[in-house]
Amino acid sequence: MRPIALLLALLSMLVATTGLRAQDFGGFSVVTSPADDPVSISVERSAESVRPGDQFVLAVVFDHAENWHINLHDPVVPPEMGSFVPSPTTIRPEPAEGLSYGRIQWPVPYTAKVDFLFTGTPIDYQVYAGRAVAFVPVRIADDAAPGERTVTVRVGFQACDDSVCLQPEIVERTVVVTVDAAAEPGSPPDLFAGFDPSVFADAGAWGERALAPVNAGAPKSKFLGLVDLPGPGTLGGILGLALFAAVGGFVLNLTPCVLPVIPIKVMTISHHAGESRARALTLGLWMAAGVVAFWLGIGIPVAFLATVTDPSIIFGIWWVTLGIGLVILVMGIGIMGLFQITLPQQIYAVNPKADSPHGSFMFGVMTAVLGLPCFGFVAGALLAGAAAMPPSVVMVIFGSMGVGMAFPYLVLAAMPGLIKKLPKTGPASELVKQVMGLLMIAAACYFIGAGVLALLSGAGKLAGMGWWVKSVHWWAIAVAMAAAGGWLLIRTFQISRKPLNRVAFALVAALLMTVGIGAAWNRTDHLRHNFWVDFSPEALARELDAGRVVVLDFTAEWCLNCKTLEATVLSREPVRGQLLSSGVVPMVADLTSTDSPGWDTLRELGQTGIPLLAVFSPQGGPDRPVWMGNAYTPTQVVDAILRAKGEVSQAVMEP
Repeated sequence: MRPIALLLALLSMLVATTGLRAQDFGGFSVVTSPADDPVSISVERSAESVRPGDQFVLAVVFDHAENWHINLHDPVVPPEMGSFVPSPTTIRPEPAEGLSYGRIQWPVPYTAKVDFLFTGTPIDYQVYAGRAVAFVPVRIADDAAPGERTVTVRVGFQACDDSVCLQPEIVERTVVVTVDAAAEPGSPPDLFAGFDPSVFADAGAWGERALAPVNAGAPKSKFLGLVDLPGPGTLGGILGLALFAAVGGFVLNLTPCVLPVIPIKVMTISHHAGESRARALTLGLWMAAGVVAFWLGIGIPVAFLATVTDPSIIFGIWWVTLGIGLVILVMGIGIMGLFQITLPQQIYAVNPKADSPHGSFMFGVMTAVLGLPCFGFVAGALLAGAAAMPPSVVMVIFGSMGVGMAFPYLVLAAMPGLIKKLPKTGPASELVKQVMGLLMIAAACYFIGAGVLALLSGAGKLAGMGWWVKSVHWWAIAVAMAAAGGWLLIRTFQISRKPLNRVAFALVAALLMTVGIGAAWNRTDHLRHNFWVDFSPEALARELDAGRVVVLDFTAEWCLNCKTLEATVLSREPVRGQLLSSGVVPMVADLTSTDSPGWDTLRELGQTGIPLLAVFSPQGGPDRPVWMGNAYTPTQVVDAILRAKGEVSQAVMEP
């Protein structure tokens, strides 16, 4: 098993090295400046001088005027407040030499009465009010050099009363602390009486992950665009996330990334079911173990490195995507029985031939690898707050995803009677292998093309090339799928005389040819008549400053779900009409390469994967989109654009 362990370790290392906000005001009015400053902010230190190896505390003090408040750091919106997305309070101390920061101790919430809908009936809403003090624990390194340290603390907040919210703002406060080996310990001021010193003993409460905001100000993504997810703060919340992750893993089997290889695995299980039920179950368990082991291995860098949030970013490395495409190509040709090559014994150590425990395990790993490009579609919402989750919760999510993905194969292996009617030998069995081989060749064309485009994009050459460069591999995919459909149609009529079989497989053949050619045609048409503006942080800020709504599509050539959403939602009415309407700028962030600036923006929005669509209004700015979604419908997109336009209209009408 050493080659397997080495492979999984390399995959985890690869993900780790590649790793190297939203505002919808709902019924509230938004004003740009108050008559008086409703919230004053100050930062105090518990000691003026500290010794190397010591610790001290920063107190961030919010003093609110009467009837004013700010949102929690992780706001909870009552159902009565509808689509309101509050701007959370954030505290971010800047790095300073020899200092490390621990997990923030936030104030106790206060229940305010707000008349959100102007009905005359206030509702309860949790906020910070009065004098609210947040504590930031600080450690001094044992080898810290003596001298002064200036600590800058950036505080983000939004002041509101019971019916009016001011525009969110960020302020900076600084304090100076002296590192001195001769410093004498003293008693902290009374301001620090509410600090819980036990945080200094919590090893997991320090570093970037400890300071990462639970809610970076963006709208919380819905799981598969449908369901709100529970938070990870309770056992029930963790179990809920695990359940949704398992469902997401199961759904991965139905995405275009994994679907082509499912019949091959089913046929493998069916073949061994004919030999022995115990053997089928054993190989099914090994296949499931491969799937789960892959996701756990990929989850390690996400759990323990704050810079890694989306493992699918490895497909932005051209040689990874190209290499996977070549492996799939060889597998597809081999499954069709077009060659028989005797390889060195070392090669068979990683050959995913699913007739042995080792081969079944590797086949499971390969299945999970194919699911990575569609990872963001099902896991984007699950891991939106991964930077602030404990590593154990992140690993639970990845492990559950693996279990969900492996579940259907375990069921088939445990109950082989479900597939006993599938052909195990003969012309029908060979036909299935040949068609599946052609579909795998289509998948290989996709990955090879995406790898080449990632190479060109990383070298800065893709932007200057014609539209046809991005469409060549789509027509190769179309040819392979049309060949699969045509061969299925011809051989079905040669093998079977049953009218029902002929009609059924003729429909499948027509579907394969239609999908392949239709996808290539739509992609080519999209590229030829492209109306999307290329993203850059400067371009986004410029369009928003000009008072325009921006619809930003985060996509990549290796993200098949991204292309599906572009073809079925963004390129069709009524969304297309809204994108081309006055005052709206459609913008695309191409993440095909790991060097794309869009990756930084994606992380700043608190998101982990693609596809992702974000709608910005000038009032919210580039940090606070009106709406975001990993999976979305035309109605959701149109509603978000109209809502963003409404904010623009409201701002124009205000004196």
